[in-house]
Amino acid sequence: MLSTGEALLRAVETPLFWIGALTAAYFSVCSIYRLLSGFRVWVLGNGRLVSPAKLGKWAVVTGATDGIGKAYAEESKYGVETKSIAVDFSASDIYPKIEAGLTGLEIGVLVNNVGMSYSYPEFFLNVPNLDSFIETMMTRMVLPGMVERKKGAILNISSASGMYPCPLLTVYSASKAFVDFFSRGLEADVLPFFVATKLSKIRRATLDKPNPDRYVAAELNTVGLQSQTNGYLPHAVMGWLTTVLCPARLLNSYIMGLHLGMRSRYLKKQKQG
Repeated sequence: MLSTGEALLRAVETPLFWIGALTAAYFSVCSIYRLLSGFRVWVLGNGRLVSPAKLGKWAVVTGATDGIGKAYAEESKYGVETKSIAVDFSASDIYPKIEAGLTGLEIGVLVNNVGMSYSYPEFFLNVPNLDSFIETMMTRMVLPGMVERKKGAILNISSASGMYPCPLLTVYSASKAFVDFFSRGLEADVLPFFVATKLSKIRRATLDKPNPDRYVAAELNTVGLQSQTNGYLPHAVMGWLTTVLCPARLLNSYIMGLHLGMRSRYLKKQKQG
């Protein structure tokens, strides 16, 4: 005759087996899905989507004088017409001029690349006013035409600093987080059009810090496949490691120390100069 404990164990043995089996199957399916999704995004890509024949004859790139913006502008430089509108995005009265310059153009792609920060890490109360709504204004100008034609892509350039709080870059970090959430909300508003945020860390050309040309070529392959993309495989790995594996308190302490050092060196150099 079975004891009470043995009878209880027999009673729950089969349900526990199936719970364990279903849990293992669930995580296995999720892992396989992520691997296949990663292969689709980072190996196969979707680079042919961003073309005048599919989205529109014109692409609007803000901040196209240097860096990532310049690389976006040059990505389709052969055999195309170019039009430039010179404005200072630190001013608030520039948008009528931009809108007048874009009137009548069939815009298929908008790259919101221009961004403003301050010269060195600084405490919030000492930071000058910065406009965080450039992406909003540019999108407002271009999006109606895309909706009318039922095709288009909007690429909003954010930053790794928008993935977590950055002491001494508080305003800049918050503005980049705004770009991310604005993009995700806009995507839900205007499906099936493509809106994506790029989270990048570009300084000097290395494997994890590619030059703008290499970054843009890789990022364009992800358009239409992800609503939020790092644009470059090493950046995706780095973003996952910092946001998933690194505790927020530890990350904030590290960033605070890093930025305090940068601030101190900058102020010392300014004093010596």
